[in-house]
Amino acid sequence: MSDLSVPAGRSGAQLLPAEGKNRLREAARQLEGVFVEQLFKAMRESVPKDGFIDGGTGEEIFTGLLDQHLASAVPGGWDRSLAEALYRQLQSAAPDETPSTTSISVAPRVDP
Repeated sequence: MSDLSVPAGRSGAQLLPAEGKNRLREAARQLEGVFVEQLFKAMRESVPKDGFIDGGTGEEIFTGLLDQHLASAVPGGWDRSLAEALYRQLQSAAPDETPSTTSISVAPRVDP
């Protein structure tokens, strides 16, 4: 038999060292950016288009790029952002950085 040490913690949850926390915070910011971009896009589509002044493909490209830019710039000025709320919630669900280890014995598999 061989001994394996596995971190004791929540079922399958990975540990969050400093690098993991930074990656989690960045992922939360990216998700917030996607959410805000979709929000701006939905608001823009709710405005009726006038057939007289329609920019066509150029306007669509410009508004798409504008929405992306605003989505990355606007949430940074928020005191209580969606990204920070997501980060705090997900971080609290993760186990501590210094887990205990549990040893288990595993018998080698013997094929017939």
